[in-house]
Order: sequence, then structure tokens, then C-alpha cells
Amino acid sequence: MAFLSRARVVSSALFVKRAFSSSSIGTIIHNIEMNPGQGGKLVRAAGTYATILKDPSAPKLCLIRLPSKVEKMIDSQCRATIGVVSNTEHKTKKLRKAGHSRWLGRRPVVRGVAMNPVDHPHGGGEGKSKSSGSRGRQSVTPWGKPTKGGYKTGTLRRRK
Repeated sequence: MAFLSRARVVSSALFVKRAFSSSSIGTIIHNIEMNPGQGGKLVRAAGTYATILKDPSAPKLCLIRLPSKVEKMIDSQCRATIGVVSNTEHKTKKLRKAGHSRWLGRRPVVRGVAMNPVDHPHGGGEGKSKSSGSRGRQSVTPWGKPTKGGYKTGTLRRRK
């Protein structure tokens, strides 16, 4: 029973009800179980945290706010870790070369004007020419549907 007598410190795993009873509303937690004994499922990404919002309305439930701002009731017997997940700078890390993106499973993005006409409505032409006259073509998807603002209609003028 050393677990019960241990002081509450950051990064210690506690039952949610115990984390609540030993601190005030607003305790920051992460790595939260959805069902008791299942293992942490919620709030595990770098730099994320959830907040305990209020005393359980029912003896077995506790209200928490997830990083998505969704409020969720969880069983107060579920375990959670106190504190914020480390490595908050993860999303600001620069990928130094194209290969780093490929290692993460991200495919390259190719512009339509760099393709052939069979591959994209913007493709083809001689050199860097614009298609369909001096204006070029309205931005469209590879399947020909307009991307920015939908289909254009003529400007409405008053009758003379």
C-alpha cells in the first residue's frame, strides 16, 4: 500500500478520483484510461493535456475536458498521469529534407500545371504557358470541379 501513502507529484499515475481529491479543480492530467485497467488511451500526443473540471456528480464518474475542448465523463476508477505530455515543440520541428516527410508517410504534392493534360485539367501547354487564353483557367480539382468558391456565374446587370 505504498501507493496510497506516496505524495502526489507530477508524472505519478493515480486514480482520477484520487487525483481530484488531493488537489483542486483544474488538475492537468494525461494518458487517461477509458475503462479501469485497460491502459491509457486518451491524451497521449506530445504537449497535450486534459483538465479535471468538477467533482463527480455521481460517485463513479468524473468530468474532464480533452484537448479538443470536448467534455467527457469517465469512470473515477480509471488511472491517469498528472502533468503535461513532454516534447511540446514536436509540431514546430523542421523537416530538413523531402525524405523526412516520406519517412512519416507523407506523399509529395504536385502542382496541376506541372502535369500532363491527361492527368489534370491545368496540365499541358508549351513550356510555362497558361491554358485557355490570356487569363488561364479557374482553379479546379483533378476531376474538373472548381476549388475556390464554386462555379462562377456571369455578373448580374440591370435591364436597360
